[in-house]
Amino acid sequence: MKIALAQINPTVGDIAGNSRKISESIASTEQAGAELVVFSELSLLGYPPRDLLSRAGFISAGVDAVETLAKQCRGIAALVGFARPADDSPGRPLENAAALLADGKITGVHVKTLLPTYDVFDETRYFRPGPPPKPLTLNGRRIGVSICEDLWDRPALGAALYQMDPVAHLRDAGAEIIINMSASPFQLGKTEIRENLIRRQAQRTKTPIVYVNQVGGNDELIFDGASLVVGADGEILARCKSFAEDLLVIDTDAGAGRCEPNGSDMEQLAAALKLGLRDYVRKCGFKSVVFGLSGGIDSAVVAAIAADALGAENVLALAMPSRHSSDHSLADARQLARNTGIRVLELPIDPIHTAYEQALAGHLPKDRPDTTDQNIQARIRGNLVMAFSNACGHLPLATGNKSELATGYCTLYGDMTGGLAVIGDVPKTMVYDLARHLNETTDQRIPENTITKPPSAELKPDQTDQDKLPPYDILDAILSRYIEREENIGEIIAAGLDADVVRRVASMVSASEYKRRQAAPVLKVTARAFGTGRRMPIACRRDFD
Repeated sequence: MKIALAQINPTVGDIAGNSRKISESIASTEQAGAELVVFSELSLLGYPPRDLLSRAGFISAGVDAVETLAKQCRGIAALVGFARPADDSPGRPLENAAALLADGKITGVHVKTLLPTYDVFDETRYFRPGPPPKPLTLNGRRIGVSICEDLWDRPALGAALYQMDPVAHLRDAGAEIIINMSASPFQLGKTEIRENLIRRQAQRTKTPIVYVNQVGGNDELIFDGASLVVGADGEILARCKSFAEDLLVIDTDAGAGRCEPNGSDMEQLAAALKLGLRDYVRKCGFKSVVFGLSGGIDSAVVAAIAADALGAENVLALAMPSRHSSDHSLADARQLARNTGIRVLELPIDPIHTAYEQALAGHLPKDRPDTTDQNIQARIRGNLVMAFSNACGHLPLATGNKSELATGYCTLYGDMTGGLAVIGDVPKTMVYDLARHLNETTDQRIPENTITKPPSAELKPDQTDQDKLPPYDILDAILSRYIEREENIGEIIAAGLDADVVRRVASMVSASEYKRRQAAPVLKVTARAFGTGRRMPIACRRDFD
């Protein structure tokens, strides 16, 4: 069967724009002689639409768009994702559905059976699960349609999560091929997990699988695409590009087709962050960004990513030295600007800092913590960034990393200021790996001194991050276990990490929850990011850890 994998980048809520993309793909693949073109989950609405689904007008507009697209499908068929009202029986009011369009009409509908409610997913908030699936018929072939989680049933992963096995149902009902329409967000290491899952499902059912994934950034989620076709023996026959729109036509009866590489972890991470930033800026209606450039590793990496994602001409960095800033930090910031081509404005903050000190003189306790003065400096910088955002329409970027956000080693309304935290899910040790990768791919843009010097906020004389934090390799090892793997303190200590350090880090994570609740959205690239997928209470006790 000649099938087209249409890997598009939809915008959530833009039914008209998404319809145009779908229509153009249908026309292109019809010219290529395809019998069927397959799109991703909820492709008409964009994924995840979240509480837009509560708007009746949004749902009806999507249904109307499906019916309009159906009229285009004469001589070619299409599988398009949409949401439709459920019937009047008890349950959630909507169904997450896929429409088979052929002969100018909707000839069949599959309703998603398995609804995920873990991590960033909350589909039972909106949808009612469909019945056991049955194959749809096209040109005399029995096609088993599934939607995202329908393929992730745990028999292929070694653990049962659901009572129903949609893939087995389709096989037993005589499906000759299984198609999965997906919106599977990116995280490091997931590409291999996903491909192994699909290969095992194909081998288990002895049925070829066509997997079409969404691509693009929507809020904090990044979708990597990498759609693929797997034979009944589990061999990968074709793979689309990662982190880019693509259209791949393959004859599943003839064998292998185009197979794009996946790339290394650092290649994927860099591509994901660039795509996530580019789409966040574009889909939110911005054209340019502004942020503070300190001469340190974090803002340098953000600068390089922003220059690649948006073009250097759309990036403004503010170098805001204080009385405590080292000469080499300003020199490194200037060198980075020359290397990347971004524009840098130098705005010394010492006069503003002095004015704050004079205004507060005699009013604050003499035994106040030294963080008071440090935070004033950070908040001055945050205000300057926001001034340029307001005046020039730039999206402000927060440049902090995951290690800082986890431990609260950041200033609320200061360096946390921003509309998006580009590397807020990238641990500090990984930031260094990413910097070296960016330098390998584009001629040492980040100055070597930025990578090799001890990290410092430079908010007081001779300050380094390790004045307040454990060494980053130890800190990140603890945070990975505590946040991403959700191990308790005892388990982490048993793994060989110092007990006092583990307890101190866990306490810092818990105490900083109120900061993270006010932080900018974080581009998710690990298994457990701060934001939608991690919903911790602010006011609580954690004696059980």
